[in-house]
Amino acid sequence: MAELTRRTFATAAGAAGLGLLLCTPTANALDRALRLTSTRSVSTAGTTLEQVATGGGTTTYSRLSAGPGWPLVVRSDLAAPQAGRDDRRRALSAFVQFTDLHITDTESPARFEYLHPYIGSAHRPQEALGTVATSALVERVNSVRQGPFTGRPFDLMVTTGDNTDNHELIELDWFLKLLNGGSITPNSGDAGAYEGVQNSGNSTFWNPATPGADAYSAKGFPQLPGLLEAGIGTFTAPGLDVPWFCTFGNHDDSIVGSLPAQIPGIDAWYTSKYKVIGKDESTAKKLAAAIKKPGSSVPVAELFGGGGTIREITPDARRRPFSTGEFVRAHLDTANTGPGPVGHGFGADNADGKAVYYTFRIAPGITGISLDTTTDAGFADGSIGLAQYSWVESTLKRGSSAYYDFFGRKVTHSVTDELFLLFSHHTSGSMGNLLPDSRHLLDPRLDGNAFVALLKRFPNVLAWVNGHTHRNQITAHAGGTPKQSFWEINTASHVDFPQQARIVEVADNADGTLSLFTTLIEAEAPYAVDYDARTPQALASLYRELSYNDIHVDLGRVGSDADHNTELLLVNPLS
Repeated sequence: MAELTRRTFATAAGAAGLGLLLCTPTANALDRALRLTSTRSVSTAGTTLEQVATGGGTTTYSRLSAGPGWPLVVRSDLAAPQAGRDDRRRALSAFVQFTDLHITDTESPARFEYLHPYIGSAHRPQEALGTVATSALVERVNSVRQGPFTGRPFDLMVTTGDNTDNHELIELDWFLKLLNGGSITPNSGDAGAYEGVQNSGNSTFWNPATPGADAYSAKGFPQLPGLLEAGIGTFTAPGLDVPWFCTFGNHDDSIVGSLPAQIPGIDAWYTSKYKVIGKDESTAKKLAAAIKKPGSSVPVAELFGGGGTIREITPDARRRPFSTGEFVRAHLDTANTGPGPVGHGFGADNADGKAVYYTFRIAPGITGISLDTTTDAGFADGSIGLAQYSWVESTLKRGSSAYYDFFGRKVTHSVTDELFLLFSHHTSGSMGNLLPDSRHLLDPRLDGNAFVALLKRFPNVLAWVNGHTHRNQITAHAGGTPKQSFWEINTASHVDFPQQARIVEVADNADGTLSLFTTLIEAEAPYAVDYDARTPQALASLYRELSYNDIHVDLGRVGSDADHNTELLLVNPLS
């Protein structure tokens, strides 16, 4: 691609070469910051640089509105910004990250929604609208089309795991159609009815059609008759206009992302006709404690069966949990190619489901590395196996003319340099689950600290992009020399508020530094709609609004200014 000339940015920032550091949230400071951001960008349209969902607080139910955008924050933790870089900048790549979509079969009997008072993620009031809302996020990518600071058209999109919620075949089918395009009916069991917890009459849940004595209604949740019926209705997903690549997450690997995948007879629970929608308080507390405590034994028969309030539902064989191999082979099926590529990163070597990591071309001179940080032994957090760790090390060596060995000694050899971006589900701080993985039983597991230490040995590593925490957080990892530093870019989920995805642009500043621009985007849906509306856009809007008002919402997941729209400076390792 031809070099893109950048417009000159405002004199106040250009003279110092410091771009923008937003430190004060006052209206005047924000206005100045947004004006400066606009002068530095090609276009802010459709991004959180322009506007962002804003509520009135979560003590009582609040509608959302379009609040002022989040301006660009220049982060000089790892390298100093140089004056005039906007005019010299050359775009190297632009891509989008989706993470933690949690495409959910809300009617499945292999769920424990009744534990949400103790495990908030066990149930979300908006979850029946997840498929149509994810399609609205796809529509946003298709309409934005380019990086807001370089103007480079998107090269591709990468998911970073938890694509499905409970690794069911039907969830996988919906996920693939959402990204590739196609007709989707987000319903299982009875083809003409919703059979989940939200019309069960149980006071643990918000029932959109009937007033109840539940905690959601006490907070002010509205009555929305017909919402569940609309949520399971057929719609057509347009699919992405750009190629996409897939990374594996713990919810794609384990039962509800938390329990071991290899429990004998588990398929029968998934495809049964009995759904537990309530337990007595003492039993529920005991089960929640067992799920949350690593190393404990979870009584699955009691979790998905036994006593309590049971709803008889329509069984559905499509709810069967898929294996890792089936997940990969579904991507390799040419019927699921969509905008490409065939396999969405996975190849024939991954088809057995044992090693589901790979490399891929992001742009000329930039290689992506997609990792598998899950272990099917259970519990949400992850780690990396020694064999995969060694594979990453070898991959980085092949594309690095200079790197550092385990003892910190610099090594040089004659190879063609590549820049590297890594993608995983788990973050460095959530890779402490060292339980063995049945796919590699004899393979020792390594934690996040060990993996960070590996990446610091390779100056050509620019960033590690991930999800899992449902939180916007960008961390600078400083190495032994400036060139050994890299950024960790963690993005919030699309199931919990703030329901965002992230654009990442890589640019060469032609002054010995690189810039990584990170810009958050929201689904293409209004911030508020008439409560009688049931169009796909209206459902996507309500998905966002309900997530903001969830009784378990954690607004800390939104992150700080320095975790939103940023310019991340790095020393160019090839300069």
